[in-house]
Amino acid sequence: MEGHPAQRLSLAEHRERIAAARSSLSALGAVLWQAPSGGGTEGLAGLLGEVDGLVMAGEAARVAVTREALGRGETSGGSAAMTPTQWVRHHAPSTRAGGSGTVVALAQAFGKAINQPIEQAVEAGRLPARSAAVVVSEADRLRPLLADGAEPHVLEGLIAMAAQHGPSGCRLLRPAMLAKYGRDGVLQDQQNMGKTFVSLSQPQDTGAGTFEYRLTLDVEGRSIFEAALGPLSAPKPVEGERDLRTSDRRRGDALVALVRRAVGAGDEVGKTNKTTLLLTMDLDALKDRVGAATTLGGLDAGSPLAPETVRRLACDGSVIPVVLGTTGEVLDWGRAVRFFTEAQTRRLWLRDGGCTYPGCDAPPAWTDGHHLVHWADFGPSDLSNAALLCQRHHTVVHNRRLAGQVVDDGAGQRVEWDTTPGSYDDLLARRVASSTEAEPA
Repeated sequence: MEGHPAQRLSLAEHRERIAAARSSLSALGAVLWQAPSGGGTEGLAGLLGEVDGLVMAGEAARVAVTREALGRGETSGGSAAMTPTQWVRHHAPSTRAGGSGTVVALAQAFGKAINQPIEQAVEAGRLPARSAAVVVSEADRLRPLLADGAEPHVLEGLIAMAAQHGPSGCRLLRPAMLAKYGRDGVLQDQQNMGKTFVSLSQPQDTGAGTFEYRLTLDVEGRSIFEAALGPLSAPKPVEGERDLRTSDRRRGDALVALVRRAVGAGDEVGKTNKTTLLLTMDLDALKDRVGAATTLGGLDAGSPLAPETVRRLACDGSVIPVVLGTTGEVLDWGRAVRFFTEAQTRRLWLRDGGCTYPGCDAPPAWTDGHHLVHWADFGPSDLSNAALLCQRHHTVVHNRRLAGQVVDDGAGQRVEWDTTPGSYDDLLARRVASSTEAEPA
């Protein structure tokens, strides 16, 4: 750190201090009995913190030495040429058990000015090397997706999260950062891309009378899945005895129970408040399709959902958006009755005969009711504002902002789609213009 008194020491003096510190640490165990009991700074707790600080300083110094060696070309010179990672392993034997790649990666990253805040956090003892490497990786991943001027705020947030919660916490911050600092539409694009990886494997026989599945969900699917599974997977004491099943066992039992209910109930599957997905979102963000909604109540609470994802989910009665004002007050607690009733759905099955998107032949049982004027834009839940769409085309209609309308061609009613991207926004503009003209002067 510039201006620090230790910087006025020569390299020889630094090496003397390093040797003294190593000697002190190696003999520390013999005098630990002298530490007073309790959790104060003078006790063992305080001493552990001081030792931990030395360890982190050692990690920072190891990266600094490697960076200098890379700059001089020492890692690839000599008669026995080595890669930088091999050079670190050879001269820092403790990294042979793991960590040499992290040292080299940080040494290379700290040669770039954009990573200076991360380097300073490592030098100051705020970040251990492993956490710093994840911050560098996350920053590189996010940088091309950020709005102008957002990078310093994102780096600060990543460093603070990694310092407090480690690498895993840092990775969890990515969706929130994109929601707050990403370029327009980036979070939506990322979440849409996640849908391509949704899958459920065929059962694999383990040979022990059990079968293993592999389930991959996107963030939207996870939110719905956890909302439905959560209440059924809670511990259930029996006659006063606590539930001894593991969390994984309870979740497995809950999934089987959920499927049994669905199969047994057919189209009459019931919903309860606990199995409803609750989302919070600012009113302006919902209208303008910016920012993100936040999930409530389940194990995935706090997960950001992109605006068009929220609008699509709002067609589903099992999702209730809680709309907030500018100061966080509740403006509207969305009501589950906004979705199409059973009678309306049956009429839609008869009228539309399946997915109404051009060229799609998905049967009615594979579709959901879609608000042609979105619920978020105050569209009513009546048949004149409804159309059946399969899940795939429901996503397409929302993401491409497509407009549809119910028309009567004399032979009956049908849904007609304008597949021009953005046609829904043109429809909204015409509705606003017509309503303005209709207002009395």
